Amino acid sequence: MELTDIQRRLKERYGKIDESSGPLFLLSVLMEECGELASALRHHEEGAIGEIADVVFCALSIANLLNADVEHVLHEKYLRRTLEEVTRSWTDIGL
Repeated sequence: MELTDIQRRLKERYGKIDESSGPLFLLSVLMEECGELASALRHHEEGAIGEIADVVFCALSIANLLNADVEHVLHEKYLRRTLEEVTRSWTDIGL
């Protein structure tokens, strides 16, 4: 299954709830999930992968509210461009 298919299915299942919640609420949930992921990674917990799924779910829910095709944007922003184009502003990482 492609990311676009997953995003569409999430919109079909949760779209009405997401619309009533709104983007700022979903953003707050995303931040909470990012905190839970950080904690899981810091403590080397096995549940970190579940937290990654929660973060992706929240991000896709926000993207659905924005009518954004995340798969397309990821391709254009990170796969179509060269590694140098993507990383030129990453001055704190020695690549």
